[in-house]
Amino acid sequence: MQAELYLRVGLPVALAIIMLGLGLSLRLADFSNIAARPKPAVIGLVCHCLILPILCLGLVILFGLSPAFAVGMMLLSVSPAGTTGALLTHLLRGDVALSLTIAGLTSIISVVTLPLVANASMAFFYGEGGAVALDLTQIVQFFAIAILPAAAGMAIRARYASLAAALERPVKLLATLFLAAIVGVALASNWNLVELWGPSVGSIALIFAIVTLAVSYGIPLLLGVRHEQAIALAMTICVHNAAMVITMALSEFMLDNEEVAIPPAMYGLVAYILAGIVVLALSSRRRVATQD
Repeated sequence: MQAELYLRVGLPVALAIIMLGLGLSLRLADFSNIAARPKPAVIGLVCHCLILPILCLGLVILFGLSPAFAVGMMLLSVSPAGTTGALLTHLLRGDVALSLTIAGLTSIISVVTLPLVANASMAFFYGEGGAVALDLTQIVQFFAIAILPAAAGMAIRARYASLAAALERPVKLLATLFLAAIVGVALASNWNLVELWGPSVGSIALIFAIVTLAVSYGIPLLLGVRHEQAIALAMTICVHNAAMVITMALSEFMLDNEEVAIPPAMYGLVAYILAGIVVLALSSRRRVATQD
């Protein structure tokens, strides 16, 4: 009971803090610069919002996931790009401004895509009437904990730039620690499900993470996007904001389904490991090339 209280209260708070941190790192100029040269962002958004969800649906059907896990994977596929991707992009000398912009744009778009995909996925995998779809009230609640804090962060940065700069790192650290604690409680309280389904769901999550990296890096390059911009798209899109899906899954005001939270939790783990390996490998190769 206490664990459930932590999840009901803690997850929305954690997500709000994460989105506030995103807002503190964004400026309106970030969006206007991309608007002037939109090609990389448009390609990234098509990969994120269209190509990858279709590929995820194919994986889910191919592996025959249970309805709850299938819904969790589908929601994960359209969840916003992660702001941590900006750090990974920086380490690989990619376009950090593009990374932050993609994270911001996908966060805004997710207010529409997540409820739509939630409804469509539950109808498809459970059958009509097999699950409770998100209604308008739940969508408004989702907007309140996802977009309003980001807008508040942007407003703080616009009006008090020095304060935003001072708050950015501690807010992101607080959000990371808080989310880690909440996810830890969620995993501990549902450990029987993790033991039973973790290996199979983790395997699919890893495959989807690899596919995500390949698609979000390869397609932009094929379409003439510069390497540093393709790196930004790949790193940012790969590290999804799994916290948003976990919040939707566990909140009693939204899906209230613990099993739906397992795929995004597993993906969050394997995606960070995969992204870290890529960063280490490319950084080592760059150092060797520099020495030669």
